[in-house]
Amino acid sequence: MQPYEERLTAPRSWWFIAVLVGVAMALILLPLGTVPMLGGLFGGGALAAVAVSSYGSARIRVVGGALVAGDARIPVEALGDAEVLDAEEARAWRTYKADSRAFMLLRGYVPTAVRIEITDPADPTPYVYLSTRSPERLVAALAAVRA
Repeated sequence: MQPYEERLTAPRSWWFIAVLVGVAMALILLPLGTVPMLGGLFGGGALAAVAVSSYGSARIRVVGGALVAGDARIPVEALGDAEVLDAEEARAWRTYKADSRAFMLLRGYVPTAVRIEITDPADPTPYVYLSTRSPERLVAALAAVRA
């Protein structure tokens, strides 16, 4: 059973920008002829799409007694209190309240987040900051795994 899974996909406007990058490359290569122009259109657009897709591929999961966020895998036993952050509080925690030792999986286009304390004394990381579109569900999934 997998109580929680989320993929932090990039917004649709970023895909439109990727198309515009392809068009810009086509216009840059237009003086060289039709074939280079088409190569710029498809090549530039494809490279921009790969960049958008890779940035939007971050996943957050609660599975197998662990919180998996991006490359990090943290056992729930090492997690303390989880705090749901609204848009204003999330912005504060990713700017002036941020600790440089914290693990942060943040996406600026996701306004809400969760901050989870790390209770493992051997780990110098004070907390985990995760951008999420459904922070209440994530906190509930962590509570369900702990129970």
